[in-house]
Amino acid sequence: MSYTKWFDAHAKKHKVIIDKLEELDYTEEEIIDYFDFDNMVKEEPDFCPLYKDNKKCHDMDKLNCYMCACPNFRFDDNGLGIYNEFKILSKCDINNGEEFAGNGVIHQDCSSCSVPHHKSYILKNFSLVWTEMMKNCKSK
Repeated sequence: MSYTKWFDAHAKKHKVIIDKLEELDYTEEEIIDYFDFDNMVKEEPDFCPLYKDNKKCHDMDKLNCYMCACPNFRFDDNGLGIYNEFKILSKCDINNGEEFAGNGVIHQDCSSCSVPHHKSYILKNFSLVWTEMMKNCKSK
């Protein structure tokens, strides 16, 4: 699946949950708390493919899935540039994490970075509209 297809599909899944929680009159903080990993595994098992195995994408105690991506992530399915004959498909705008290369492309590996999964970070960057928080991710 391309980055763009994942991004667009995820935005729709996020909106469905937000619409449901707003209908129940959740406050912004209650909405963020709802996205706690342990709750999401129980309440929204289809939100993330890792949930079926109760597996976290990042090794941290209090993982919050509200952003489920990072506003510092940049991608372009057509490439952001070339490095040593590898097409760069994604990168980190704050140079956190690692990169991995394979099949002629370079991807950002965010598994060692937990920046967007802390409640304090989410509160600072909060929007009910996921695409608004992630508006700088797509290069085009």
